[in-house]
Amino acid sequence: MKRIVAAIVTVAGWTAAEPLQLHPENPHYFLFRGKPTVLVTSGEHYGAVINREFDYRVYLAELRRRNLNHTRVWAGAYREVPGNFSITNNTLAPAADKFVAPWPAIEGGRFDLARWNPEYFTRLHAFMREADRNGIVVEMNLFCPFYEDSMWKVSPLHTNVPRTEALTLKHPELVKVQEAMVRKIVTKLNAFDNLYYEIANEPYFGGVTVEWQEHIAKVVAATEASLPKRHLISQNIANGSKKIEKPLELVSIFNFHYSRPPDSVAMNYALNRVIGNNETGFDGSADATYRIQGWDFLMAGGALYNNLDYSFAAGNEAGDFAYPPSTPGGGSATLRRQLGLLRRFFDEMPFVRMAPCNEVIKRAVASSRALCEPGRLYAVHIHHGRPVKDGKPKYQVDGSPQRTTLELELPAGSYDVRWFDTKTGSARNTRIAHAGGLATIASPEYSNDIALRVSRRGRDRQRAVRPAEARRPGLRAR
Repeated sequence: MKRIVAAIVTVAGWTAAEPLQLHPENPHYFLFRGKPTVLVTSGEHYGAVINREFDYRVYLAELRRRNLNHTRVWAGAYREVPGNFSITNNTLAPAADKFVAPWPAIEGGRFDLARWNPEYFTRLHAFMREADRNGIVVEMNLFCPFYEDSMWKVSPLHTNVPRTEALTLKHPELVKVQEAMVRKIVTKLNAFDNLYYEIANEPYFGGVTVEWQEHIAKVVAATEASLPKRHLISQNIANGSKKIEKPLELVSIFNFHYSRPPDSVAMNYALNRVIGNNETGFDGSADATYRIQGWDFLMAGGALYNNLDYSFAAGNEAGDFAYPPSTPGGGSATLRRQLGLLRRFFDEMPFVRMAPCNEVIKRAVASSRALCEPGRLYAVHIHHGRPVKDGKPKYQVDGSPQRTTLELELPAGSYDVRWFDTKTGSARNTRIAHAGGLATIASPEYSNDIALRVSRRGRDRQRAVRPAEARRPGLRAR
């Protein structure tokens, strides 16, 4: 009897496979192209498709070179103008003649919403092919609230509707235009596997209603019902952390912004869906800030982390733009390399069999989080960063030299101990023979943060309990 597996088919130079999905054994994580996956990136400000001046090929190659596998893009119903949010060379604020929208531009800065713009869909398709070739998963963000009148006035959707009612069900004619755009994009992109849809960026601003969000999710699902592939849908829940009381049935990814500390993960872990942090970047320019936030979020049990990287700009698609001090966030080649190490750390663990287990940490000098496969594998991240209310910057990191002694609750056995430098990827390896109970493990000297991996050795490992089955019986993806 032949076993049928998800095949990867080459079509016109790009691959079509089963789309990104929740992992069937542990839906807190992704399955992508047959492999357990976490999504990690430091990406441009979402204008890669709608900004004609932006060379997305150079940009996507840079992400791949740094071992990053994710990016966000805006669909084109929203754009910004220079000066918004104090971002210099904002990729989401192209000049009027460089803006590529789903609809063709006509006189007076308006758009013909009864026709489609072939240039846009050609560029969108080419972008997705290039992302596919680089192994990068794309979040297609369909809508965004209009924070200010300046953004509403330049939107292709602009009418005499109040901007705070633009993403509601109050105006049927506008909703019809939005539905048509969603159906068109979803149909055009159906063949790609490296894709999920986010309903709207930050819908907790600008009057966006939950009813409208649910309606758009239903349009996505209904459109794909007659198409070969089904893609995951994401909902952006809050800045910071919030418990989700009434999760939308069609949503598989709950994304937060600026979730530091990452309480959003524990608050919503019981939903058995992916929790992501798909925007950071208003906490100053220090690399350590965003590296630590990435580690902290994934070690809390999250599966997606995206730093907003202002070193990407049109003409600086390799991420080498020297942004001014007025820029609200950071980003650099160094940070991208370090976040690539975070992804590597996870790729080298069976994280699908692991779960948050901070209770095993009995003593630690600094902030720390643990993921465990009890009895077999323990991963710990230790850091010296903290959010500072009304501080400048809002997140601050102690960079002084540190040494930490951990006490971990471990069963008896022999263990390999690896201290992992989050900045360089270098490791220090030792072994311990433990009689059970508290194991005292001293770190080497480090600054900012450090990671630890403790794995049971040899026959001791074979005798250990498999926690995925013990702790999450019958758990399956939605």
